[in-house]
This record gives sequence, C-alpha cells and structure tokens, in this order.
Amino acid sequence: MQLGRDFARALAQITKERGLSQEVIASSLEAALISAYKKFQGGNQDVEVFIDTENGDISICEVKQIVDVVTSPDVQISLEDAQSQGFVDVAEGDYIRIERDPENFGRIAAQTARQVIIQRLKDAERQIIFEEFSDRVGDLVTGVVFKSENDQVLIRLNDRTEAILPREERIVSEKYIPGERMKLYLLDVRQTTRGPRIVVSRTHPGLLRKLLELEVPEIREGVIDIKNIVREAGARAKIAVQTLDVNVDPVGACVGNNGARIKSISKELCGEKVDVIVWSSDPLQYVRNALSPAKIVKIEPILEQEKAVTVYARPDQLSLAIGKAGQNVRLAARLTGWKIDINALEPERMPTLHDIFQDIIEEEGSK
Repeated sequence: MQLGRDFARALAQITKERGLSQEVIASSLEAALISAYKKFQGGNQDVEVFIDTENGDISICEVKQIVDVVTSPDVQISLEDAQSQGFVDVAEGDYIRIERDPENFGRIAAQTARQVIIQRLKDAERQIIFEEFSDRVGDLVTGVVFKSENDQVLIRLNDRTEAILPREERIVSEKYIPGERMKLYLLDVRQTTRGPRIVVSRTHPGLLRKLLELEVPEIREGVIDIKNIVREAGARAKIAVQTLDVNVDPVGACVGNNGARIKSISKELCGEKVDVIVWSSDPLQYVRNALSPAKIVKIEPILEQEKAVTVYARPDQLSLAIGKAGQNVRLAARLTGWKIDINALEPERMPTLHDIFQDIIEEEGSK
C-alpha cells in the first residue's frame, strides 16, 4: 500500500522545518496505523506496520502462529492454510507474517497519517515552548495583553505562546487593555496535557528587582547589591541596597538624576511609589533607614520581645512614619523583619517665666 511520494516529500519537509525526527513521526504513525487496522478489521490481530519514509510505501502484516488446532483465528493459523498461502518451509510453533492490503484501507491510512503528523507537530511545538520558557523562570518578559474578560487575563509573549496573569498576580488598580504592552515577571512554567502552562506576575518583588537591573547599570554590574525588596503592588515598595564602593551613593544611583530612574520604574508599575534605603548590619539603624522618609528621633529595643523595637518620632513626623493606613511602618517591618511600635515624642522646651513663678509659688506654699 502506498501513501505516495507526496507523503514522503511532505514528511521530509516537515522534519526539516520543524526539527522533528523522521523516526519519531514514523514510529508514531506505525502505532496509529496498527490501531486503525485493528479497528477497521474488527479483530484482535497481532499486527506489524513498516513505513518506507523514502517513497511512502506502507506494508501491513498480520503475525500468526502455526498450530495444530486453531482456537483463535486472529493470531493463529493451521499448517495446511499456511502452506496454501505460500509458506512452505514452516512447522507447527513457527510464526509467519502475512502481508495485508485491505480494500479501502488506503483512505483510512492517509487520514490517520495526517492526524498523527498534526498531533506530533503540536507535541513538538509544545515541547519547544516548554523548553524555551522553563529555563527563564524568574526572568523579565515583555508581552501584549491578548484577552481581558470574564476575570481572565491572557498575555501573548510571542506568535505562538500565551501566558496567564492570575488575579492574585495583578496590580489591583491596573487596567489590562487588549493590545497594551507591558513587562512581567515569569513566575512558573509547567507541562500539562494541554501543553505548557505559563504564569506571569505584575506583583512579585522579582519584577521590581528586574526593572532595577534594567534601569540602574550599577546594579546590573554588581556595584550595588539589592539586599531585600517588599511591595504592596501598585501602591508602595521599599528596597534596601548596599555597596562596598565608597565612591558610589547607592540611593542616589538608584534614584537617578532628578529621580529619572525611579520615576521610569514607578511609571511601569502603575505609579507605585518606590522608597530606596541603605541596608545596615546594625538592626536599629536598618529600622531607622527603613522608616524613611520619616525622621526618627530615638529607637529602643524591647528587651522582653525578640526582634522588636519602640520608635519615637516628633509629632509632625508621626503620620509620615506610620504612613497612609499604616503602610510605611508595615513595609518597614516586612523589609527589616522587626516588629515596630511607633510613639510620638514631645519636643523638650525651655522653661517660661510662668513656669518659674509657678515653681516659686509651689515652693512657698509647701513651707
């Protein structure tokens, strides 16, 4: 039976263009044809299929054992019948291969070949996509919003690859408009029965880290080290940085001239405010820095609690230290890993004449 030279040429072209092995396609096609043949014949035959990828020829054989008494005609044959079909030099117990070319099976074979090749192409593309992106987990990727409806947001990463942006990985205040291009953090890649499942994020701290590496050469080159990042995505973030180069101001380098670098990052993150602070090995100093931009007067460790401090700020700095809805102190606590309790510290003042006279009156009255 022939699928023809057109099939052979098409197979060769597919293997060249898609990087698929002819052996892989041929073995898959052989298995599919065995199944199709058994279904076509309506039996439980022992079938072997051989495909010549050079000219498209297909041979189908039923394998039968020669027995004295035939009890299962699908897989057994008598010695007399075997000899009548041209198998002369055989004996009981031997296996023979009887070539078959059933009428009208050519159409089924061609259709099966088409289905197998299409499926193999899908499987190969899925594997290519999986291998391409599984090695990039934790990287920055750029995508275009492809679909945003019924609580589903899909991002197109390239012509053949889509990613999922789950609800918990979205910035609450951000709108996802089809056709809009944005940067994302590649969170996870998993192989499923329906192909690779790629998950991206707009809220992960890693996205801010990658944007900083992109925007700040000193970070990219290792001159400045990011020690920690915490985010309340779309609202505010805090970054602790360090450098061993005395000639580099780590905060200034991250912020840029007139705040250009940090403004660019903030714009990419839907207006998220980004505080850059200097990391310190002294935990009390680290907490003080983390509460920036508020000015802290005094910090005292709470001895009966582990990793807890009481922070004192002047009344005019108290709201700044706490932040809107407690955001500043909450992020500072997450950044440093310390529990922070903030109190107002009333400013000391010089005694007035009224105070002096009041003290004299009290002293005279006590005599």
